[in-house]
Amino acid sequence: MAETLEFNDVYQEVKGSMNDGRLRLSRQGIMFKNSKTGKVDNIQAGELTEGIWRRVALGHGLKLLTKNGHVYKYDGFRESEFEKLSDFFKTHYRLELMEKDLCVKGWNWGTVKFGGQLLSFDIGDQPVFEIPLSNVSQCTTGKNEVTLEFHQNDDAEVSLMEVRFYVPPTQEDGVDPVEAFAQNVLSKADVIQATGDAICIFRELQCLTPRGRYDIRIYPTFLHLHGKTFDYKIPYTTVLRLFLLPHKDQRQMFFVISLDPPIKQGQTRYHFLILLFSKDEDISLTLNMNEEEVEKRFEGRLTKNMSGSLYEMVSRVMKALVNRKITVPGNFQGHSGAQCITCSYKASSGLLYPLERGFIYVHKPPVHIRFDEISFVNFARGTTTTRSFDFEIETKQGTQYTFSSIEREEYGKLFDFVNAKKLNIKNRGLKEGMNPSYDEYADSDEDQHDAYLERMKEEGKIREENANDSSDDSGEETGGPASVFDSNASASSSSNEGDSDRDEKKRKQLKKAKMAKDRKSRKKPMEVKKGKDPNAPKRPMSAYMLWLNASREKIKSDHPGISITDLSKKAGEIWKGMSKEKKEEWDRKAEDARREYEKAMKEYEGGRGESSKRDKSKKKKKVKVKMEKKSTPSRGSSSKSSSRQLSESFKSKEFVSSDESSSGENKSKKKRRRSEDSEEEELASTPPSSEDSASGSDE
Repeated sequence: MAETLEFNDVYQEVKGSMNDGRLRLSRQGIMFKNSKTGKVDNIQAGELTEGIWRRVALGHGLKLLTKNGHVYKYDGFRESEFEKLSDFFKTHYRLELMEKDLCVKGWNWGTVKFGGQLLSFDIGDQPVFEIPLSNVSQCTTGKNEVTLEFHQNDDAEVSLMEVRFYVPPTQEDGVDPVEAFAQNVLSKADVIQATGDAICIFRELQCLTPRGRYDIRIYPTFLHLHGKTFDYKIPYTTVLRLFLLPHKDQRQMFFVISLDPPIKQGQTRYHFLILLFSKDEDISLTLNMNEEEVEKRFEGRLTKNMSGSLYEMVSRVMKALVNRKITVPGNFQGHSGAQCITCSYKASSGLLYPLERGFIYVHKPPVHIRFDEISFVNFARGTTTTRSFDFEIETKQGTQYTFSSIEREEYGKLFDFVNAKKLNIKNRGLKEGMNPSYDEYADSDEDQHDAYLERMKEEGKIREENANDSSDDSGEETGGPASVFDSNASASSSSNEGDSDRDEKKRKQLKKAKMAKDRKSRKKPMEVKKGKDPNAPKRPMSAYMLWLNASREKIKSDHPGISITDLSKKAGEIWKGMSKEKKEEWDRKAEDARREYEKAMKEYEGGRGESSKRDKSKKKKKVKVKMEKKSTPSRGSSSKSSSRQLSESFKSKEFVSSDESSSGENKSKKKRRRSEDSEEEELASTPPSSEDSASGSDE
């Protein structure tokens, strides 16, 4: 029997929304990690009291009940996984995994059972539906009715907002069934009621998101932000993480509270609550509880009277009430010694903090990215200038974050940090024949060659060389060489001062030309692709592609509304799980198609060879005809041409110089010569007329 079981695509039902993640079952207990938030739920094996297997909307589901009344639901299992899970529960948890289906009769009359944090509406022994009472935001009563109102779910397109129960009157004296029903709901519901006084109050704290100054009232179960225009009540159960981050100026501190679900103001959602403190502000705090209550509840984490910096007091109280660790920056230090990097995100400037397990950007908009959800990072050249670079992060879900305008000096520190955390770097690779000449990055990147860093260093070298050349040239202009070459040194020095501007312009032009040449040399020559012959036979498809073309419509009908990418994934899974016998049938079809292609290719190549031979023979005939025509010139023309060649082959020096001096006259003379030669050729080639021959005979 396996020691652990792992399931990747599992959905956990939390507050009406289905959160995907990974479920792991081991001897010690059950662990679920939320892919979206990174939150981990642990259920100890000794706390489990009941396990139920049932059919749900997303296949099959697992419902787990614990001793303290908590209910956990996980969906997305296959029917074939029941035996494996049942054996695991028997062996390691000593529990019988029961099969219990939901009632689908459609009746609306039944009994209500309250079990832990769950309201179950049953017909007979089968449950019809279940309502987690933590979803209830309000409970009101009527004469014979109880109305439950629910929190709105932002992730769902349609949300259930209200359910009404009719409670019939009973004959029992002294017990009102409606009030008893309402009290059972309110005891477990997520209804925020400000009963009693606040434990402590922090006045006029500066809040960046939501923007403004708020009084923060600390209650035992929730946090109350009271501002001039808006009020927010935040239950401690919605707090995911706490961050305490030092500002780059070393005089201020950020205190960040990550929330899920977020607080709402109209259509705006605030996933982070960001407070800004000055390090110089001190406070003396007295809790509104006696010392025994403080000791009993907080177990030494808080005392009745405390004093210190304001940010320390707020973070200490929040840590004790929320019962979560506070995340602070790790051992990263930037170029200036700060634990953050100045950059821009979405056209607003802020600070990026590299943490031990992720990155957080404050403040507008705040972003938190965990290392386990990062697919790769990329160091990109800045779009406007080479003095800065961009840092890009792409998550496994395909979301891309670009932090731009980071100073070039921060590159080495950030690269070392990313490399030490073993994150995938997109534009890192080895170059053959290139040895890194910078030892400062040898420890963090021993075998790899960073192309971007190398380019930036080379450009820096070129700039330094040009700067040195210009300084050397200016030194030669204003120094002793003037007295060596000029008889009047004072006059030459004054003229050199006037010519320095021209020299600087020339140097700038030379530098630009050199940079342009370097860029051109980096560009690879464009490869001209040969056009495909439309008459050529098409390549044969593989066995998988033949099967996919035949099965595509069936997959679409089985999964209506499936996208192209999901269809290809589904097809790959089906093909992978197909038996060898079925695959052999498609392999035979692919083999037949390959043979037909080879046969057609031979015929095509043979036909193309014959046509090329015909074309060559035609070209040869044309060349022969042209050669015959050229080889029969007239006698007069041959004699004239030979005499012309002799006259043109020998030219005296005076003739050459006169030619160079008067090129325009020579062109006109050549034109005249050509016209005279053509006239003489025509006279020589035309036969004498009868009159001319007669006169010639008379003479």
